[in-house]
Amino acid sequence: MKALVFPGQGSQFVGMGKELYDSRKDIKDMMESANEILGFDILSLMFNGTDEDLKKTEVTQPSIFIHSVAALKAVNGLGAEMVAGHSLGEFSALVANGVLSFDDGLKLVSERAKAMQDACNANPSSMAAILGLEDARVEEICAQINGVVVPANYNCPGQLVISGETAAVEEACAQLKEAGAKRALMLPVNGAFHSPLMQPAQERLAAAIEKTKFRNATIPVYQNITTTAITNPEEIKQNLIAQLTGPVKWTQSVQKMIKDGATNFIEVGPGKTLQGLIKKIDSSVDVASAI
Repeated sequence: MKALVFPGQGSQFVGMGKELYDSRKDIKDMMESANEILGFDILSLMFNGTDEDLKKTEVTQPSIFIHSVAALKAVNGLGAEMVAGHSLGEFSALVANGVLSFDDGLKLVSERAKAMQDACNANPSSMAAILGLEDARVEEICAQINGVVVPANYNCPGQLVISGETAAVEEACAQLKEAGAKRALMLPVNGAFHSPLMQPAQERLAAAIEKTKFRNATIPVYQNITTTAITNPEEIKQNLIAQLTGPVKWTQSVQKMIKDGATNFIEVGPGKTLQGLIKKIDSSVDVASAI
């Protein structure tokens, strides 16, 4: 069985989407409509901006979404039987399985990005990548730290990102190194994504989602928060909302997809990050880029 997977924040690069834009008129028209929807020229930032421009959350998230949906359009969906996305990528996955239109998905992604950035500005906080330690040990140590620090991204075995108040994250890193982590790296982000500190952003996203039309899914989406196959629009909505303050269970989602029959994972969007993670989760499956 074939699964389409869509990347999240961090996969952006200067020049992203330009070849897709130049490849077909219908893709060009769709991408140009993004400028009007967002109210600024995001395509010029994608094609000719700087790394610093693209690192801004309110630019990063729409850029990756636009690129991913353009790539999906270029390959006409590839006849997949299931979809999933890493954090932000879940919105692209929901275009792939017919739940969201491009326009509605982009509006939600833009609101999500702005809300997350505002939450970061209101409460400066941090994330860190923990390498070479079992998930259960990371969970145990985070639970013992004073302050807010939680597992945020279960990326693959031996790679878990934690998120929370800066002092708590730093203390967790120190204790995790003592416990045997190969590395504990503070990440260059000024925010605690997928932690309770995103509660204000979650409320804003929930309000936007409730105003948006969600259709029945043509194929299941394996959502980050549940790791299970979902087709019901109301469940999909609630899981998208919960995702902002809950962990991205990517390892568990991929394992469930494989258990349910996935043998071929195709990454749709910029970069190859997910292909690398999936091979670390299960080296027996095939991985490839859509374009």
